[in-house]
Amino acid sequence: MASEKHRDPSGEATFPEINFMTFIMSLNASAMVNLGVLDEPGSQKKDKNLMLGKQTIDILAMLQEKTKGNLSPDEENMLKNILYDLRIIYVKEKS
Repeated sequence: MASEKHRDPSGEATFPEINFMTFIMSLNASAMVNLGVLDEPGSQKKDKNLMLGKQTIDILAMLQEKTKGNLSPDEENMLKNILYDLRIIYVKEKS
């Protein structure tokens, strides 16, 4: 996930507000880097680390379980779809 910087009136770089969805997207990007799908930030290379990718998938699954019934429909669907996609990628990369 590319970090999108914004500028405040003084010209200082700022980042979008952190909420549950941006937090999940950040974890998703981290998993995608570790699964070798996205380039390592700051470089033009992919550096696969399946153990860290799996750990991030497990963290997302734990968040899904612990937040059950407390998410908006959009948050719930996004988390479900991200987990599905990451699990498919993990299985493909592991084999």
